[in-house]
Amino acid sequence: MSFENPLWGAPKIHGELLKLGIEVAQSTVSIYMVSRRDRPLQTWKTFLCNHMEGIASIDLFVVPTIAFEQLFAFLVLGHRRRQLLWIAVTRNPTAEWLARQITEAFPWDSAPKYLVRDNDRAFGAAFKARVRAMGIRDRPTAFQSPWQNGYVERLIGSIRHECLDHLMVFNAEHLRRILAKYATYYNEVRTHVSLGKDTPCMPKVVKSHILQTGARESGLRFGHLTLRFVKNGAAPSPNTVRTSRHPVARRWYATPA
Repeated sequence: MSFENPLWGAPKIHGELLKLGIEVAQSTVSIYMVSRRDRPLQTWKTFLCNHMEGIASIDLFVVPTIAFEQLFAFLVLGHRRRQLLWIAVTRNPTAEWLARQITEAFPWDSAPKYLVRDNDRAFGAAFKARVRAMGIRDRPTAFQSPWQNGYVERLIGSIRHECLDHLMVFNAEHLRRILAKYATYYNEVRTHVSLGKDTPCMPKVVKSHILQTGARESGLRFGHLTLRFVKNGAAPSPNTVRTSRHPVARRWYATPA
């Protein structure tokens, strides 16, 4: 039983033996357990994948201003769709301030099951008490292991490389406006490879059945643009602009609606 079920421990096997009517002590079961040095256990990556819909991660990062002041930006990221849920800026991130941000990020019954964070001293007793009161299971990462909170670390890197490295921040209010605009871009415009090149908040673009038919030209309307699918060799209308090439030998055009 121990050999065929490598994930079972002595208590589990002892319980199964009792169900079969075999009276034996748990200490005896432990003696005859098959020893495994490479016993397969659930890794941290497996935990993140199995509970993705109920996990949110948080982190702080420092942003210098033009006057050489340090501002702290607080991020909340939902793992299910890589959605940026909350952004806040402060000069002094205390435990009470962080607790208030968690309450505002997850109103009513929208709190996640798990919260992944690092071991920053700013996440003090007041913050931990608020998380417990909201029914969230706190999951701090191991010491000096930022890879365990890799999703939000990657998000911070994207914010720096795509936004903050190209701008000069004047004050806290200026940084709030910048991050609010980036959050809109990140959630509604920016595509993600992990989501199948989709955006966190927008539904996937459904391919038209026209691609499988013999129609020469057809249109799909998305907001202020109309996507037109034209076969190779067919002359597009004068007001169309080619945007990309489709693998099935058709060209995609965008026409102002």
